[in-house]
Amino acid sequence: MKVAVLGGGPAGLYFAISMKLRDASHEVTLYERNRADDTFGWGVVLSDETMSNFGSNDAVSEAMIRENFAYWDDVKTVRGDEAMTSGGHGFCGIGRMKLLLLLQERARQLGVVLQFESDITPEKIEALKASHDLVVAADGLNSKTRTIYADRFRPDIDMRRNHFVWLGTHQKFDDAFTFIFEETEHGWIWAHAYQFDADTATFIVECGPETFRAFGFDRLNQQESIALCEKIFARHLGGHKLMTNANHIRGSAWIQFPRVTCERWYFDNVVLLGDASATAHFSIGSGTKLGMESAIALAEVLNAGTPLEQALQTYEEERKLQVLRVTSAARNSTEWFEEVERYLTLDLTQFTYSLLTRSQRISHENLRLRDPAWLASAEAWFQKEAGGEAGRSPMFAPFRLRDMTLANRIVVSPMAQYKARDGMPNDWHFVHYAERAKGGAGLVFTEMLCVSMQGRITPGCACLGPEQVPLWQRLTAFVHGETRAKICAQIGHAGRKGSTRLAWDGIDQALPEGENWPLLSASEVPLLPGNTIPKAMDRADMDQVKAEFVTAVRAARDSGFDMIEMHAAHGYLLASFISPVTNQRRDDYGGTLENRMRYPLEIFHAMRAEWPAEKPMTVRISAHDWMGDAGVTPEEAVAIARMFTEAGADAINVSSGQTDKAEQPVYGRMFQVPFSDRLRNEIGAPTMVAGNIYEADHVNSILMAGRADLVLLARPHLADPYWTLHAAVALGDSKQAWPAPYEGGRRQAITLAERAKAMAS
Repeated sequence: MKVAVLGGGPAGLYFAISMKLRDASHEVTLYERNRADDTFGWGVVLSDETMSNFGSNDAVSEAMIRENFAYWDDVKTVRGDEAMTSGGHGFCGIGRMKLLLLLQERARQLGVVLQFESDITPEKIEALKASHDLVVAADGLNSKTRTIYADRFRPDIDMRRNHFVWLGTHQKFDDAFTFIFEETEHGWIWAHAYQFDADTATFIVECGPETFRAFGFDRLNQQESIALCEKIFARHLGGHKLMTNANHIRGSAWIQFPRVTCERWYFDNVVLLGDASATAHFSIGSGTKLGMESAIALAEVLNAGTPLEQALQTYEEERKLQVLRVTSAARNSTEWFEEVERYLTLDLTQFTYSLLTRSQRISHENLRLRDPAWLASAEAWFQKEAGGEAGRSPMFAPFRLRDMTLANRIVVSPMAQYKARDGMPNDWHFVHYAERAKGGAGLVFTEMLCVSMQGRITPGCACLGPEQVPLWQRLTAFVHGETRAKICAQIGHAGRKGSTRLAWDGIDQALPEGENWPLLSASEVPLLPGNTIPKAMDRADMDQVKAEFVTAVRAARDSGFDMIEMHAAHGYLLASFISPVTNQRRDDYGGTLENRMRYPLEIFHAMRAEWPAEKPMTVRISAHDWMGDAGVTPEEAVAIARMFTEAGADAINVSSGQTDKAEQPVYGRMFQVPFSDRLRNEIGAPTMVAGNIYEADHVNSILMAGRADLVLLARPHLADPYWTLHAAVALGDSKQAWPAPYEGGRRQAITLAERAKAMAS
């Protein structure tokens, strides 16, 4: 092949090397607009795993790079006068200029033609496209190629909010990758510092836009800006200066990070590579890694003997997914730093844990592999704060709400069963909830118990009123007498989502003609075309429904429930008032958030007044309607949660979506945890969270990082009522209580787990 590579960064050079390694007859020419020894970065961070990948591709260049590495194993967190170090992270750093020179040397050895100071104009790109079999655009995050052919690549560039500047220093920071957080009169400002050669370290200074403007960084020239940074971080620099290599830039060298994604990575014989196709934030140090690994992948498919179009399609499909995993982690890390002031009041142990796990690539048990002593100390801190037992994971720490103390942080999430008859629970409900209470969870939720027959979702939904008290009493008596679990009645009204079929008969579909019942909602907005149109509630309806909620609370009290929750999420009646998607009223109950919250708060106050003062009451909310600005947004959810907390809610159960069928949710592992994190750490209220959480590792990571106080699992508890007991065995926790008749099963489970572990090692 005759190949033109545009851009002489690590990705472009490594692709050229990788092509020549696979077939020396390839004619590869690399064009770079700068000189060979120009570079505008400082250090490059690569992990041990990445270096192993490079070694498999080209042992020669891998050895050249490794000989010039600075190694470190630790990550240090410095916040004011406090410091904490965690080990086992296995990073290595090299100067960007040194890396480029080494890759240039290797490329020349293999016969790659390198043309520096070569200005690549749109006309020249077109000419190269016509004269070469392939044009590889490795021309960086400001890719000229991507811009010229934007209609083909369809890029999306998201400019992130924080400002940062790349600097260097001869204060080496050679003992750890160091994060330094300094509180100033203008807010927090922080640095990412790491050594990359014998006497130099990268020193990236970052802050939010408010701090950036308050310091006047937007008005200072480079030298004035550097002098101010030296003053802010003086005690960490040991008398050393900060340096810039961006003197070619006029004015400030501060920038904001552009998060680049592209719908397509190639067209005809032009393909994007590295930052031109996707960027990863510097806070996870993966931009160079991604570019060089993509270079390997592209060279591999191009030498697989398939037609060019097929090879490029394979590259885009396979590599795009792999890059997405890293860029998603980078997005998590970016957002963590954008909201870092939310966490800076946490205890340093929890703050450090949150920092280390910010991208979600490092989990709780992964940290144990890296630094078991540090994680053990962090777990001991968590248990001490909770009043728990030393040596146990965070999920087995107790938690208290008013006079209710939970044995652990695992919660069986509310899950509709659709097995009731005329609103009455039966043996199905007894067995279902009793089994899960026996399974070791600290708290078991009922499904949403409806305050009236009209308030049911389906004909199979259970109610909570005087008629049902004896049946629920039987359940709570069993839970209290035979298990350590507590049990919560979730109380709600279906609103416009009522009068629908059982889930397995057509979820959200209207009942057959003649079987539907009248519905109430904030406005006359049906759930789906063909479903019953609800009546917009008038004051008489509001008073009637409020009385039904109060009656349900009395029934919960008489039934012996430990806790109640008001369901104000998922588009049900109370949520229909909160969301502007479903609330189209023009009276005092519509319009502003304060008006939309008026009726749900009225119901909350009425319920709380009837519920015993010593028992907790929580509220479930939808923190995101997934409908853009048309619905409830995460920002508005903060205000909603604050209103309920100020009204007396003991915790907020954080959920999202299910308001309207037009929603566009973004699912993924632990996808609702960021909403819980925000509410908990911005309003200072306890939170609970569910949403694609299915491993003990997820639970411990969420709790230890302070992203929620209780973790709800739904499907895992459908698959395994004894999920908590089995998780304890898997974690080697010998203190988790089992029901006495099951002691033999406990011993066998522990024996089998120990045997499997011994065989694996």
